[in-house]
Amino acid sequence: MPTYVYEALNAAGKPEKGRIEADNSDAAMAAVRQNGFFPTTIREEKAKGSSAKAASKKEAAKKGKKKKGGFNISIGGVKTKVLTQFTRQLSTLQDAGLPLLRSLQILELQQKPGKLKSILGDVVEDVESGTALSDAMSKHPKAFDRLYCKMVAAGEIGGVLDVILQRLAGFMEKSERLKARIKGAMIYPICVIVVAVGIVSGIMYFVIPKFKDIFDDFDVTLPGITLFLIDLSLWVAGTPEGKVQAIPGWVWIASSPFLIFGFFKLIRKTKGGRATIDIILLKIPVLGNLVEKTSVARFTRTLGTLISAGVPILEAVLITRDTSGNHVYEKALDGVHDSIREGESVADPLREAKVCDSIVVNMIEVGEETGDLDVMLVKVADNYDEEVDVAVSALLSLLEPVLVVVLGFIVGTIVLALFMPLVKMIESVSDSG
Repeated sequence: MPTYVYEALNAAGKPEKGRIEADNSDAAMAAVRQNGFFPTTIREEKAKGSSAKAASKKEAAKKGKKKKGGFNISIGGVKTKVLTQFTRQLSTLQDAGLPLLRSLQILELQQKPGKLKSILGDVVEDVESGTALSDAMSKHPKAFDRLYCKMVAAGEIGGVLDVILQRLAGFMEKSERLKARIKGAMIYPICVIVVAVGIVSGIMYFVIPKFKDIFDDFDVTLPGITLFLIDLSLWVAGTPEGKVQAIPGWVWIASSPFLIFGFFKLIRKTKGGRATIDIILLKIPVLGNLVEKTSVARFTRTLGTLISAGVPILEAVLITRDTSGNHVYEKALDGVHDSIREGESVADPLREAKVCDSIVVNMIEVGEETGDLDVMLVKVADNYDEEVDVAVSALLSLLEPVLVVVLGFIVGTIVLALFMPLVKMIESVSDSG
């Protein structure tokens, strides 16, 4: 009788691993459930001799493949668009009734040289040697994240892999569309800021030093604002007080976006720093509203998709927590996980955490009562996707006048600082005349 290796969740939602003897995978799954566990993956354990033989065959096949196909370029990561296309194509092939291995081989052959093609080669070899698709994919977390692998595992266990892959592709497309909206909205203000900084830096570097020479020739007493502007110009040019400084100011200005980005990345690597940044972002007017709506849309869609795919709710909450991207919502989902484990509801800890609007909590509560929690979560996500568009428009409408005011203030200050000494020069010339 063959032996099967299983991974499952116990009644408390904690992972369990073990082995069980059964006639087939269905019988093994039933036996695991009888023990009070919810199976997530089940696969037949190969004998040591056959495993060694399979490993040697796999290695030989890999070598032959490399000789035949040459080197495969695999620089960089897998783009979401490419992964979404692969997921939808695999779903279509599975729905058409093609064997899984054959479907993967077809998709590997049609992929362009790159990271995904290289990874699919390894996945095909693993599946060919008897490994479950979800286990084979989990070896490549840069392409197939935890959410992806768990949904595939749920599809394998339930025998609805094609449906799950279709839902997964739809989830990825909507998530990517949300990111694209936010990124697209930020292009205009970023371009305006870059151009404005470039023009002002050019004035500081080229124009103001010439005015300084004129003022020196006429020996004019300069007001404080003009002296400040000249000192700033000399710093930008890298010659303050006639001395050459090690790093000119224009270098600091050009590198400041990269330094700020690196600084925030470094802070977010620490738990306390990440928590502080996420809390501050939620407190900023207008921007905080956008961050909140984006986070709610993300975690409700992720959780709804996982539950509808058949992933156990405790595991689904943990995956959603790890992929939420915001410390505040991670903490709230920790409370949801503990509440569910103790037999309580999803809505109550969200209501206590105050991270969602009351309408969201009420919809989740209704979904729990009617048994359609996954449907309700997806509806909340769709609604918040639309609200994100409104929040982005509000942010842009606020940024435009703010940018105009700031640029007007900078230009006005420069003009005032330069023309005040010129007026004095003209007055002194008139008096002497």
